[in-house]
Amino acid sequence: MPQPTREGQPVPQVKFRYRANNEWKEITSDDIFKGRTVAVFSLPGAFTPTCSSTHLPRFNELAPTFRQNGVDQVVCIAVNDPFVMEEWAKSQESENIFMLPDGNGAFTEQMGMLVDKSDLNFGKRSWRYSMLVRDGIVEKMFVEPDEPGDPFKVSDADTLLRYVNKDAHEPDQVALLTREGCPFCARAKKLLDDAGVTYADVPLSHSIRTRTLGAIAKAKTVPQMFVNGELIGDGDAIEQWVRQRNG
Repeated sequence: MPQPTREGQPVPQVKFRYRANNEWKEITSDDIFKGRTVAVFSLPGAFTPTCSSTHLPRFNELAPTFRQNGVDQVVCIAVNDPFVMEEWAKSQESENIFMLPDGNGAFTEQMGMLVDKSDLNFGKRSWRYSMLVRDGIVEKMFVEPDEPGDPFKVSDADTLLRYVNKDAHEPDQVALLTREGCPFCARAKKLLDDAGVTYADVPLSHSIRTRTLGAIAKAKTVPQMFVNGELIGDGDAIEQWVRQRNG
């Protein structure tokens, strides 16, 4: 079972080996944490369901908001080998996260978070938790309760962000329905890119475009943009939305 939190204590001093761009790298705890504010989340393993579907993607999505609120870096730690973590990063929404393999479990064990998952044929893994570290000192930890299975109640990105700043503004959820070769879509994407808006580009194939536009947007043409579940509309509406957003 996980041990009591290390709030108020320094993070363990460990040398990590990881892979980036298919090359071996080394980094120490001081390199990561000294003189910096770091948000950390740790999870049972790469490619596991909750970790891949929810925990990692949401931290990746909110990483820019963490940075806007004084956090220098968001780090994901798992007791997996460097090759597994590198491949997991490639397959996930993780471009805003530093994926740090604790392959030997040295950091996790000293944190008191190394647990036995032999019943799942995992061996020793990390308990799920998140923490805020300032200048190498653990300021706050959110540790999942000691319950059977894989509880995921308090270590999520939103909970840690609210601790950092309860009034932090989360990024808008923006999706753009487009088609290949559409000049109006290209113009809309440039508008959003120039405004620094992160969005999901959803290209529609000709075989489903008409039905999809009619069913989702009650429209016949692309582009069509949605923000936080609300239809904004076509290119002209997108231009107006960007103008209003930028004041």
